[in-house]
Amino acid sequence: MQELLSIVGEQVRTTSPLEAMAVALAIAYLLLAIRQNIWCWLCAGIYTAIYVYLFIDAKLYMESVLNLFYFAMAIYGWHTWYFGRTGAGELPVVVWSPAVHVAAVGIVVCISAANGYLLALYTDAAFPYVDSLTTWSAIWATFLVARKVFENWYYWLVIDAASIVIYWLRDLQLTSILYVVFVAMIPFGIVAWRRSWRQQQA
Repeated sequence: MQELLSIVGEQVRTTSPLEAMAVALAIAYLLLAIRQNIWCWLCAGIYTAIYVYLFIDAKLYMESVLNLFYFAMAIYGWHTWYFGRTGAGELPVVVWSPAVHVAAVGIVVCISAANGYLLALYTDAAFPYVDSLTTWSAIWATFLVARKVFENWYYWLVIDAASIVIYWLRDLQLTSILYVVFVAMIPFGIVAWRRSWRQQQA
């Protein structure tokens, strides 16, 4: 454990200022999202723009494309949360049927397999299939966040756990640690959004 902490400490000390800024803004985004605060989307827009560059440099091309999508979704999310407000002052949390999620997972897996094959064939991408799967899953999960669909948290639990390994192996250690923090914070999001949904039902 002490050796691991030493390695982590060294990686943190050598982390680029850009990556450190992106990590700080990403944490701020998640904290604000848990609280259903619309300013989470401003943090999302800035940190995703930074990660577009960082992931190209790490040869994680699908992750870079994903962050371009995140940037666009930050704009869409702010618009949806702002104009979807009710008399209670915020867009309500909703729950979608299991059938929708089963169909979505099937589509994501098929698209990811095709995408991963093309990346493996035509690029020098690292982890083409896993990278594709986390990317397309995150696209769907981000849309769910923008629509305030409660089940988004369960998708993120799986996506973020896989991302911890990917980023560590590509020498983005601070970003990997960020995703450890994300995984630890997700239960708080689940509890907070479930409480909000139940209050709305009552």
